[in-house]
Amino acid sequence: MELIRRVHLMREISQEARGKGRKIALAPTMGALHDGHLSLVRRARELGDIVVVSIFVNPTQFGPEEDYARYPRDLGRDADLCIQEGVDYVFAPEPQDMYPDGFGTYVDVLELSAVLEGATRPGHFRGVCTVVLKLFNIVRPHFAVFGQKDAQQAVILKRMARDLNLDVELIVGVTVRNEDGLALSSRNAFLSPEERRAATKLFRALEEGRRLIESAGETRGPVVEATVRKALAGSKSLRVDYVAVVDSDKLAPVEQISGSTLIALAAWVGETRLIDNVTATPAAAAVGRSGPDLS
Repeated sequence: MELIRRVHLMREISQEARGKGRKIALAPTMGALHDGHLSLVRRARELGDIVVVSIFVNPTQFGPEEDYARYPRDLGRDADLCIQEGVDYVFAPEPQDMYPDGFGTYVDVLELSAVLEGATRPGHFRGVCTVVLKLFNIVRPHFAVFGQKDAQQAVILKRMARDLNLDVELIVGVTVRNEDGLALSSRNAFLSPEERRAATKLFRALEEGRRLIESAGETRGPVVEATVRKALAGSKSLRVDYVAVVDSDKLAPVEQISGSTLIALAAWVGETRLIDNVTATPAAAAVGRSGPDLS
């Protein structure tokens, strides 16, 4: 495994690999790697001849009051995990190399970026899309692997790739969870023992919403949303930011559920903001379709 810190070196490596006809698979991350990230790395290994893991805490996707400064960073540990997984290159650029003085070009995917996370975190997806496009231009992957936990991000990046005719295939891996259902996240490290217990309510609430749709036959989006909110109530450590029942592809609110639906939420657990989601499809609509077309 080779650690690459400079943009121009990563570009040279990618250009040489492509010249030899080798397929490049990229797993973009912000580091603080956990088993969720590693599942994406393993998927990348299945897809490509060369696996690149990018580790970059991207400043442009954090708001001024968010946790950019305290976001967990441990490049040495992350590099060791990548070695164990057979990663070929870890690309860990410096912020000033990615955003040099005078940088002023950004990518916006309209409409899809204005809802859910975008409504709460203005400018977040502009930062995400900009850095991902830069990574695509630097690493030049044939495949890029993202996680379903960030379902809105996956939908937006697929739209960006389509709209800008990007020559890369986006793959979305399943959300990896602890035994108690909590989705793996680098931010889980911020939780106290009490908060960690409270955080398990997120997945249980989502599962209640999915059960309503898939087992109880509920087709009213607002009823499902209210049920999830009720399941989240009663914890002093937990404060709901949003709960939404939306179309899995267009992210538009669903009044009457008839196809693949995303139940998404964000909540503050103590001082830590977590997101999670599940997909659900009514039994009548599930024939021949097991979930949203995110892969």
